[in-house]
Order: sequence, then C-alpha cells, then structure tokens
Amino acid sequence: MLQSIRDRSRSWGAKIIIGAVVVTMAMFGVDSLVGLFGNSGDEVAEVNGEPIMRQELELSVQRAIRSGQVPPEQERALRSQMLDELITTRVLSQYVEEGGMHLSEEQLDQIIVSLPEFQDQEGRFDQELFRNRLASAGYTPLGFRQQLRGDMKQQQLQQGLAFSDFSLPSEQERLAELQRQTRTFRYAALGPDDIEEELSPSDEAIEAYYAQHKARFRRPEQVRLNYVVIDRQTMADEMEIDEQTLRDAWREQTADADRRLSHIMVTFGEQRSREEAVAKLEEVQARLADGESFADLAAQVSDDTVSAEQGGDLGVVSRGFFGDAFDEAAFSLDEGDVSEVVETDNGLHLLTVTGLERESFESMRGDLHRQVALDRVSGEFNEKVQQLIDESFAADDLQSVADDLGLALHSSDWVSRDTREGVLSEPGVMAQAFSDDVLEEGYNSEVIELDSDRRLVLRVTEHREATTLPLDEVRDEVAAQVTAEQRREALRARAVQLVDSLGDGESVTLDWQRVEEVSRQESRGVSPAVVNAAFRLPAPEGEAPVYGQVVDGDRAVIIALESVGEGEVDEQVERFVASMAERLRAQAAIQGLIEHLRSEAEIKR
Repeated sequence: MLQSIRDRSRSWGAKIIIGAVVVTMAMFGVDSLVGLFGNSGDEVAEVNGEPIMRQELELSVQRAIRSGQVPPEQERALRSQMLDELITTRVLSQYVEEGGMHLSEEQLDQIIVSLPEFQDQEGRFDQELFRNRLASAGYTPLGFRQQLRGDMKQQQLQQGLAFSDFSLPSEQERLAELQRQTRTFRYAALGPDDIEEELSPSDEAIEAYYAQHKARFRRPEQVRLNYVVIDRQTMADEMEIDEQTLRDAWREQTADADRRLSHIMVTFGEQRSREEAVAKLEEVQARLADGESFADLAAQVSDDTVSAEQGGDLGVVSRGFFGDAFDEAAFSLDEGDVSEVVETDNGLHLLTVTGLERESFESMRGDLHRQVALDRVSGEFNEKVQQLIDESFAADDLQSVADDLGLALHSSDWVSRDTREGVLSEPGVMAQAFSDDVLEEGYNSEVIELDSDRRLVLRVTEHREATTLPLDEVRDEVAAQVTAEQRREALRARAVQLVDSLGDGESVTLDWQRVEEVSRQESRGVSPAVVNAAFRLPAPEGEAPVYGQVVDGDRAVIIALESVGEGEVDEQVERFVASMAERLRAQAAIQGLIEHLRSEAEIKR
C-alpha cells in the first residue's frame, strides 16, 4: 500500500489537487469543493506571495477539535491561533525548501510504518488501522504523507539548530555551582495590619480596573435545564424484600464457603463387603436419629482412626479438596446437617458440617438487599427506559413525561458547558444541553446513559449568550479586586521603605524568621516565592546582610540575606539541570529563527 501511495504522489500538482479534494470532501462534503477551486477571495493570509486558503485553516481547526485538544465552544478563539501557527509553519517550510533539505520516499515509508499509532498489538504496521486513524483525524493517506514530509523536514531543521548550539565546559561548571548553591537568610512578613492608610477605591479606580480587565468579568453562555433521571439503584432501595428471601440469598451466596467437617468412614474390601459397610452406616444413621452424638459414634465406628480420636473432625475444608462426590455432599449441607452415604476411593462416609467460614447474615444484609432488589427491578427499569425513550422523543415538555413515568422533574440554575453541578457534570450531559437539537430547536435531548444504572433526559428552559457583565452587576467584585491590588501595592511600598531603612543601618523592629543553608530545590517550609527572591539577591560582600523584598500573595516579605554557601555536589541533579539548560538553549535558538523569519517575511492577513 505504501508503494501505491508513493507512486500516486509523484506528481506534486496531482498530489495537491487530489489530496485537497479528498480531504475536503471527507471533512466538509461536496459543497465545500466550490470554494476550494475558487479565486483568491478565499485566501485568509499570504506569506511571501504563497497563499493560505480558508479550507486549510478550517481543516486545522476541525482536526484540533476532533483530536480533543480544544472543545467545540472555543472554535472561534481557536481560528486566530491556528492561522498564526499556519503562518509560522509556512515561513519555516519556505526556509527549509530554500535550504535544500531532503527526505527520500524510502525514509518517509520507514517513518510511517514505525509510528506506534499505526501498529497492531504485535508491533506490526496495520493497513486498516492506518486508514482508520487517518480518517478519524480528517486525513487521507496522500494528505497525511504530504503533511508528514513537511513536518519531518522542519524537524530536521530544528534538530540541526539544537545540535549546533552548545555550552562551554566553563559555562557548565558555573551553572553547576549556581545550582548547588545554598543561602542563609532571615525573613519577616508584612500583612494588612502593617498598612497605616485606609484603603477605599475610588469610582475612577474601579472603572479603570473594569475597563482593563473586562475578560475577567465575562459570563459564559448558559442555560437553565429541566431534567429527569431513572436510577435503578434508587428503585432498588425503595423495594421491600422479606426476611426469608434475604436468608435464602445469603445461603446461596455462601454455599461454597469453606466449612469445618466431621466424618464417619467405613471401608470395604477384604474385611467386609460393600453391602456390609452400607448396613453398618445405616445402623449409625439410626443411632443418630435416636439422639446419639456424631462425635461419639465416629470414635466408636469410624475406620479413620486419626480423625476418630477427634470425633471425626477433618478440619476446615475447601471445595475441590476431596473430589466431586465428596464436594457435592459436603457443600449441600447446612451447619448441623448429616449427609446420606457418600462413596469415595477410600470407602463410604457420613458427613456433617460443624462450622461455616462465611460472613454473618447481618453483616451482609445491606448488600443482599441491594442485589436481590436490583435483580427484581431490572425488568421494570428496562421498561421505564424504553418508555422514556418513546415519550421524550415525541413530547413537547418534560413535565408530562415525568408524570407518566412517576419521576421527579428536576430544575437547574444557570449552568455553562463546564458546569460541575451534580449529575449535570457527568460526561456527555452538557454536550447534549448545548447541541443544536436541544438548544436551537427546543427538543428534549436523547436518553443519555450515565452508567449501567442511570438514564437522563434534559430540556433547555432558558438560554443566554456569553456576555461581559456590566459594571453595575460586578461593582462589588471589582471593588474587592481593586482593594486587594491597592493593598499589595501599599505593602510593597512599605516593604521598599523598610528595606531602604535597613540598608541605611537604621534599627527596624520586625518579627524575623531564620532559614539556614536552604537550596533551590528545597523550601524548609518557606514559600517558594520567598526562596526564589532570596536567590535573586546579590551575595553579601562583608558582614552586613543584603536586603530585599517580594510580594507573596496578600503579604510583603522582607529578606535579609546573610551568607551564600557552596552546597554539596549532586551529580544526578546537576546532569538534569545541564540537560534542561541545553533544551532551553535549543528552544531559544529555534524561537529566534522563527521570529527572524517572520520579521523578514511579507505577511498579509
């Protein structure tokens, strides 16, 4: 198959046309072909004279949604991001082509067959899996091949940039020194009580903050819902089960429980015939019926002399230990029962159960009730689900459906697509609530299978679009955020003032906490923001500490750095840090190239 793909893709013109036609039909239908071969009016951008078509952008958006990377409701916001990525990809592709980077057809084949996404459980390339996975992502084999070629060439470029960048040994050693460094410092926190002025945001400050941060006060698209739920567990909990039924279920469930057995064994063969052995055990049965104890008779009659000394006791026995005939008799007995004559390879036996290794009835009562009730309501549950399917499909409301089925009609407050409210947070529920049939057409939803025991149908009763809430509705919230921001700024200013005073040698009374030789990797119970700030301060040059400050949440923290230590060598940590540093350098090189190419390119949107 790979060879046939390669053969058909020899012509670049044919590949582009055929690939675009097939992919577009797969994603959008035949009608979309009208725009595909249209004029330049369907271009969404141009990079150095090379167009990016609307269909290409739409394909990228839909693939991102299909892959689950982006929820459908964020499709609009996604378009701008995807267009920017397509522009970046295009400038890189042009740079790669100008540089003459090459990828042979054989290399491309090898990459495809080695991708785990296209391999079966034995690690072999699977043609059907290949086609299915591509189709689900919106690709044809030809289109995927073309996309992969471009991606691999760009990967070659990025790897080349990454490998061309390196660190000198002296740089690596300096990085290791910084990494293992420790710092000893004192710190003191300032809180709201350390602010002298009273904070009261003005109307102008509130309005300015609201204008700069409107996105924070945007209400998402929301609906109010009516919904009904059929719950098999609830139906089972409401069902009454009589005591005898529960005890019968308990015996059935514990029928194979380990049990303590005693036996009376009579052998036959050389000393007595089988008929004589049977007659002897029948005599024992008669004596048992007259009230003699099993243990006494075992001691007198049993040919198993070892167990006879213990009243016939065999200990605790599990099913399968003595064979089928023995098991059939022993595990059909309840405690105190005596079996009929059982024949095994050893002789003839009478068995009795002296104890059962099973949970008590009372401890299992709740589970037994639930299991028996679930079995009994299953038929009614299935009938109700079918009735719910039939009636909700045709009904113009949910109240009548709830009344007919004897269900409670529930109503929600305003909820959005990402609600976390009870049953509405179950997978698939809000997708139905915001589906076209339910939201736009006003129909009841399909019956949603929440799990094996619950079914739900919902209906939208009210709908409101996403909007930025007016200032009057969120004034208190905005005022609180402005106040918090002013408080942080006041704390920062006070901290700066105190740091200046301490640096000038003035005496300042603070509640200092001391931290000894803390490293970058540990906090010793200190906020990471404070530790990071301590490591940003320059090392003290003499006895006097170096002072600094940092705003940490709703407090400001003053830091007095006293000393810097060399720390201990940790080769594993230092190798990791060196590796991360190389990656960051490589990323910076790649990002630098992208920014340069975009700045030099002629880009039209």
